[in-house]
Amino acid sequence: MLDVILPGTGGMLPSDTRWLSCCWLESQGKAVLIDCGEGTQIALKKQNLRLGNVNTLLITHFHADHISGLPGLLLSLGNYGKTSPLLIAGPKGLARVVNSLLIIAPNLPFPIEFKELADGNFFELDNIRIDSLRLRHGMNCLGYKLTLFRKPVFNPEKAAALNIPVHLYKVLHAGRNAEHDGRIITPCMVLDGERAPIKVGYYTDTRAFAEIADFVKGADLLIAEGMHGDEEIRDKIHEKKHSMIRESAKIAALAGVNKLWLTHYSPALANPREYLGAAREVFPNTKMGFDGIKTTLPDAEVVKK
Repeated sequence: MLDVILPGTGGMLPSDTRWLSCCWLESQGKAVLIDCGEGTQIALKKQNLRLGNVNTLLITHFHADHISGLPGLLLSLGNYGKTSPLLIAGPKGLARVVNSLLIIAPNLPFPIEFKELADGNFFELDNIRIDSLRLRHGMNCLGYKLTLFRKPVFNPEKAAALNIPVHLYKVLHAGRNAEHDGRIITPCMVLDGERAPIKVGYYTDTRAFAEIADFVKGADLLIAEGMHGDEEIRDKIHEKKHSMIRESAKIAALAGVNKLWLTHYSPALANPREYLGAAREVFPNTKMGFDGIKTTLPDAEVVKK
């Protein structure tokens, strides 16, 4: 299972109604956080998220509304007792930028590891694969796709019929052989099939382009920029290399994703829901994201026999 929440959905600057855009994804007590603008640690606490569970931070790019909150977040992590390593991944130049910010957050009680990514790079964290895509913004900016691979379905009835002790269930579920009463028990004897992986795509701060749809194809959830919905200011939004609400809905439709959440709204967009109908004309399963929107994936279990 994967818990997904948007603690903030604003772009450019925090406001009375929106914290800056960020995304929290958590599975089995380990969390990945995407972006860290001003006040992110407050946005996380307002959603009752356990800061100590963060073990990976993904940075999309180095504009202030996506990284300026990093020193405060790191200090908060330390104050909440974090001692395990924190992996920070992002575009080329990441280590230089973060180390500059660390001037005001020295002597942290945990080590920081860096992973700088180019277009198409990926890496793995236990059972999660993280892919990156170069976006079209005013500086090097990355979109991300997280794929959570899950263990096959364990059948306790099969295990009981074979008189397998309960303490061996975990071993077999992990895909390893076990020995009991002089016989070798293989995982296939107690497993029913594979669960489909869970996929989440995330992008903000970009002109929309077709390769994004290929990148997030078939995702359970796409979280995408909806900077504004007023078509009369489309050219202005494009000049700043951002995406309109209907453009992201079109990406979702082309990609065949299950559902779309919009985020990263302009400060000038007071009521995003005003454009929900227009977005759903393009992609029906659209929601206008808001601070605190959350879900647990998958929505329905899919098993491959």
